[in-house]
Amino acid sequence: MNLRVSPGKYPTEKESFTAECLQKRAKTLQAKVQSFREPMIAMLGDLVHLESPSKEPQATSKCLKFLCDVLADLAFLPRVIQGAASAEDPLAGKAGHLLALPRQRKRKPIQLLLGHVDTVWPTGTLAHMPFLRNKEKICGPGVFDMKGGIIQMVFALKAIQELGWEMALAPVLFLNTDEEIGSRTSRPIIEKLAKRSERVMVLEPALGLDGQLKTRRKGGASFEALVLGKAAHAGLNPQAGASAILGLSFLVQNLFALNNFERGISVNVGMVEGGVQPNMIAPESRAVIDVRVLNSADGAEVEAAIMALKPQTSGVEYRIRKRGSRPPMEATPANQAFWKHAQLLGQALGLELEQGTAGGGSDGCTTSLYTATLDGLGPVGDGAHAVHEHLLIEPWLQRTALLAMLLTSPSLS
Repeated sequence: MNLRVSPGKYPTEKESFTAECLQKRAKTLQAKVQSFREPMIAMLGDLVHLESPSKEPQATSKCLKFLCDVLADLAFLPRVIQGAASAEDPLAGKAGHLLALPRQRKRKPIQLLLGHVDTVWPTGTLAHMPFLRNKEKICGPGVFDMKGGIIQMVFALKAIQELGWEMALAPVLFLNTDEEIGSRTSRPIIEKLAKRSERVMVLEPALGLDGQLKTRRKGGASFEALVLGKAAHAGLNPQAGASAILGLSFLVQNLFALNNFERGISVNVGMVEGGVQPNMIAPESRAVIDVRVLNSADGAEVEAAIMALKPQTSGVEYRIRKRGSRPPMEATPANQAFWKHAQLLGQALGLELEQGTAGGGSDGCTTSLYTATLDGLGPVGDGAHAVHEHLLIEPWLQRTALLAMLLTSPSLS
């Protein structure tokens, strides 16, 4: 099967990208995607039943194998590639990541379809949170975040293929296995692909039940603080010790003081531990800190403030290190132009699309540093990382048509 056909079947010049043409294309695509309803649901069920927690490479490998077979049937050349090693987590990305290029393509600019197969759900979740569907929605671990988006990729490409439409930009797919744990091993690959891509479409879930596209995302960083004190007997000579827990208590207060919700800055101490015995002055304690910001300047400011914190108790030492980070996705001119283009295509499909800001990060934050990126093109639903995870079927089909419209639209450069 060949995704490409003879030139001219789809207008690639901006001048011919008219409202009349869009309306005709939209109507054709909607009918085609509606015919895929049951196959889409069936394939989503197959993919969800391949449970794929981030830190179980044997499980994520099965997902990759399944999708390699699917993409090979769509005239792609899929392969599993290894990412960078992660000293922080040796299991991260150990299964590798899926890269797929069209089997037949001319030398032309590329457009990147981006997603992840890993989920936050451990193996065995299906026993108490099964894959279920009714007339309106589909429930199950990973259906919304983001296996439903992967199915959209597959069937948008299938629709284009069956309709015999040409794509002005060559589609390249990248699906990683470590997104939910920070994309530590896959980020260098994503950066390389983004630098070569004219535009990136991220099939993460939509924002809210009104299906907002994500044009801004908070960036995040994780820090670990080690507080060192001095041990002593809590009854015999407490004054000879220096409590690392007391030192930690001051550190936590100073960290929370960095919050500035009006500017979109959040600093949270989400994990603490320390001490040895109740009758012992604690010689050591630790804290893990989560930081979220809307722009890189705020990120640099908060990081500097954290690294500059000093102990307020005698005999205590702070050792603070940055564990990892993900940049914010900002409303760059290229991103906004791509968003307005998607909004126009959505209108042809009868969708009134809005843009929004997400509090969490994605790999779109990385690609946005290098090229036009549109995130949140995946399913409309609710319950990401929650037991009520689900997607809504009709919007899911509509957004598959939207993705096909984007893939077959002209270059914006």
